[in-house]
Amino acid sequence: MKFLEILFETDAYWIVRKPAGMLSESDGGHGLADLLAARNGGYAGAIHRLDREVGGLTVYAKTPASAARLSELVREKQLKKEYVALIAGTLDDPTGEWRDLLYYDRSKNKVYTVRRERRGVREAILRYRVERVGELPSVGAVSLVSVEPVTGRTHQIRVQFASRGHAVVGDRRYGGAPLPAGMKKGQILLSCRGLTVPDGEGLRSFSEEPEWLFEVF
Repeated sequence: MKFLEILFETDAYWIVRKPAGMLSESDGGHGLADLLAARNGGYAGAIHRLDREVGGLTVYAKTPASAARLSELVREKQLKKEYVALIAGTLDDPTGEWRDLLYYDRSKNKVYTVRRERRGVREAILRYRVERVGELPSVGAVSLVSVEPVTGRTHQIRVQFASRGHAVVGDRRYGGAPLPAGMKKGQILLSCRGLTVPDGEGLRSFSEEPEWLFEVF
């Protein structure tokens, strides 16, 4: 269980640091859900799933009842998530809100922006704030952005930025530049760095910067 890093736990849930390159759900005994379930009588409910290439903070329920409650908080947008990403280029506006229609092609495991609503198309909304701009030798101009996904669509942040010409660095699936030399493979420079979870004690907030941020800057 060397990959299992539990940062906080209650009787209802865990807050876990997910490493990039690991599946959030079950993966033949090697996924993050598998590792948690092995210490909890075989159960771990993934509430906040991160793409395999994305690291950071995530939450798992310890019981089906707590999974139902936490999932309800997600639907009600009371469980807040904050991401940080390094994207190519610079944005015209330092803050903004974007709305797009996204179609997820399951056969290709890839998401596309579309112009019209139809079967399988869902609206995606995010808010962003530019924190820093700089240069990378292999990429050129880059921006560090804080991102709040209002909706939770598959690959949402990756696609919404890539569709505007600002792909996440390392995200080759959506046209991103290669990772800088020496950086750990199997990741993209997008992480969940903040979670706010309502529970019986009030609001619990967790925050942690990703390792790649210190490597880049």
